[in-house]
Amino acid sequence: MEIVFRNAKLAKQCSSAKDCDRQYGDQLGKKIRQRLADLSAAETLGDVSKLPPARCHALSADREGQFAVDLKQPYRLIFEPADEPVPGKPDGSVDQGRVTRIRIVEITDYHGR
Repeated sequence: MEIVFRNAKLAKQCSSAKDCDRQYGDQLGKKIRQRLADLSAAETLGDVSKLPPARCHALSADREGQFAVDLKQPYRLIFEPADEPVPGKPDGSVDQGRVTRIRIVEITDYHGR
């Protein structure tokens, strides 16, 4: 899949091992790079859902329309479909098998809010 970032700062933090490790620490930085590589290697979002360690899942409530993959506990990599328009199913949900472009929104512990 094609990966874009919410803003230039996040793109810079994730684009090099040095910047990523400086911002997030060695262990979390390594996991972020691993997940970005997994997402990039997948043809569609549907393919990512089949990777058990990543535990790709749709979010709800104020994060409706976004997805997350696990990083180092308790952190998650949050992203959303960036296809225009977002491929949908008749029930209104995202057709993950047709999403080929995602936008990285943030890296956070959304449970600790």
